[in-house]
Amino acid sequence: MTLATRTPIRVALIGYGLAGRVFHAPLIDAEPRLSLRMVATRDPARMEAVRAGLPQVDVVPPDVALSHPDIDLVVVASPHDSHARLARSALEAGKHVVVDKPFTLSLAEARELRDLATRTGRLLSVFQNRRWDSDFLALRHAVDAGLIGRPLHLESRFERFRPEVRDRWRERDDGAGGVWWDLGPHLVDQALCLMGVPERVQASFARQRDGAGGVDWAHVVLESSDARAVLQAGLMAAGGGPRFLLHGDRGSVVKHGSDPQEQQLASGVRPGDPGWGADPDRPIHFAGDGAQQDLPAVYGDQSLYYRGVASALLDGAPTPVTPDQAVVVMAVLEAAVTSAKRGHSVGLALDESELKAFTAPRPTRKASVT
Repeated sequence: MTLATRTPIRVALIGYGLAGRVFHAPLIDAEPRLSLRMVATRDPARMEAVRAGLPQVDVVPPDVALSHPDIDLVVVASPHDSHARLARSALEAGKHVVVDKPFTLSLAEARELRDLATRTGRLLSVFQNRRWDSDFLALRHAVDAGLIGRPLHLESRFERFRPEVRDRWRERDDGAGGVWWDLGPHLVDQALCLMGVPERVQASFARQRDGAGGVDWAHVVLESSDARAVLQAGLMAAGGGPRFLLHGDRGSVVKHGSDPQEQQLASGVRPGDPGWGADPDRPIHFAGDGAQQDLPAVYGDQSLYYRGVASALLDGAPTPVTPDQAVVVMAVLEAAVTSAKRGHSVGLALDESELKAFTAPRPTRKASVT
């Protein structure tokens, strides 16, 4: 069943900071069935930035965008602690909603929004754009091709070198900032896509930089009966290990370099431009018999997320990131916070439908690679 009949779908973007300006606005613009009509912000400098960069778009206060009759889809790209409130208001106003990660700051809020979307019959999705990164797709392709067999051990890193603490909400110790809420949703969502839903979560957090407000280092292990996913995020890594390492019962795959799309978007490269999503770093496959070879490079394309949103609204296609998947990601994020405080592993309080939100890949054949 389709959720919309009008094309293009009229979009309001709430927030024009890093997420709104660098990611959402250009990726929405890349999908011809979507039309960005409004940007909502109260920051005078960002108002001017919208008028300069998007002269065809109306700049309005958030409350106007949430309920405006000429808007079909509201995209929430504001500070983390406002996500649940704004998404709730938009759903109650009859809008379809996309929320930037993290979905909410609690599992209870995530479930509340999911259930509200069900009651109102509106699309609700979370912007897990890094499912369409070249590095992650390289692992998915290797798993789907049967190159490593059943995934048993994943190591995934999002590490940067930012030694100076900045006075911004993303780095404050107010329950909404810190590296776990910033990078953790990507790490968790990708791990769930590759390994399925874990049974328990073990976490350790730290503040490594002088004067750090929020957590700036996180080490989290997702534990299943026979598999582990080790997730690492930090802001004091000038160099380090591979972006991904995945071992299975038939072999391993290593991906050293990271997807280039964030840097491309920040520099003005757009979907469809020459070199968009091109990743020169080729993943390496290690077969169980000791053979080693480079695998073909994989292109990333985060604009496919919004293509999926448009297809869900207009054609009845599956929602690219479902509300149940967003709830499970939230459950893992919250369990990691609890584990870090208590110093021991924490189980996930998920019901049967939520446990089925992610299905780990289970290849049925072993690929031959030439």
